[in-house]
Amino acid sequence: MQDLIAKADMLLEALPYIQKFSGATFVVKYGGSFMDSPDEKVRTSVARDIVFLEAVEINPVIVHGGGKAITRAMEKAGLAAKFIQGQRVTDEATARIADEVLSREINPEIVKAINLLGGNTVGFAGPDVFKCTKLLLEDVTDPGKKIDMGYVGEVVEVDVAPIKESIWCGFTPVISPTARGVDGKVYNCNADVAAAQLAIALKAQRLVFMSDVPGLLRDPNNPESVIPHLKISEVAALKKSGVIDKGMIPKVDSAVAAIQAGVEKVSFVDGRVPHAVLLEIFTDEGVGTEIVL
Repeated sequence: MQDLIAKADMLLEALPYIQKFSGATFVVKYGGSFMDSPDEKVRTSVARDIVFLEAVEINPVIVHGGGKAITRAMEKAGLAAKFIQGQRVTDEATARIADEVLSREINPEIVKAINLLGGNTVGFAGPDVFKCTKLLLEDVTDPGKKIDMGYVGEVVEVDVAPIKESIWCGFTPVISPTARGVDGKVYNCNADVAAAQLAIALKAQRLVFMSDVPGLLRDPNNPESVIPHLKISEVAALKKSGVIDKGMIPKVDSAVAAIQAGVEKVSFVDGRVPHAVLLEIFTDEGVGTEIVL
């Protein structure tokens, strides 16, 4: 009986959040090593969370990653992966591999997983909705110099019409993080940046980044050092001290841009934790790191 009462208490804790967010749009960046887990429960836990969001009339929109699968496909093709500041250096052959893996392998898999659990999803290849400019990174060793990353783009425009139409028809859009450049070619893009630009374009209420770390860590070697609450005014100091570094930089920069554009809150959660999305959205304490204005 006590277990049943505890379950009822959990539902009551979630009730005000369900009421508050009914009809809202949430963008979820779905990525991390948990996507490759041999445990089916781990792989499908996020899919169940998405189905739950649909059931309580929240409109989830998913941007997925797939970096590890791209690296495996590159190795199979005899190409070596190289990263600078957490971004993959991408020649034309690598861009083609990335788009094939992301848009025609991983995207349909996620769509199928959600639909098998009772969800309603529709997949989009990134170039059909994302437009990008060529990404040139600042050279941290030579201030003022730019690093050409090849066919790496930064999403700057989103065609929201087909996405909004899908939402209106009751479907959850699932989008791969590749984009069409001004030259008409396909570019590989950072999924975090793509998700943030999508959240801005859709005027989403929340943006949730899922990865395989517990949140933003004050000490990268200590998983218990999660920073639970962060204001965007504190980001510069954490960058300077090295707390925010490497692959976390584009993620945090994207979060800041989204909040400055009107997204209410950005959360970093661990996709390996069962139902991390639901715990973050529907409980008082939440999990991971939340970034706010």
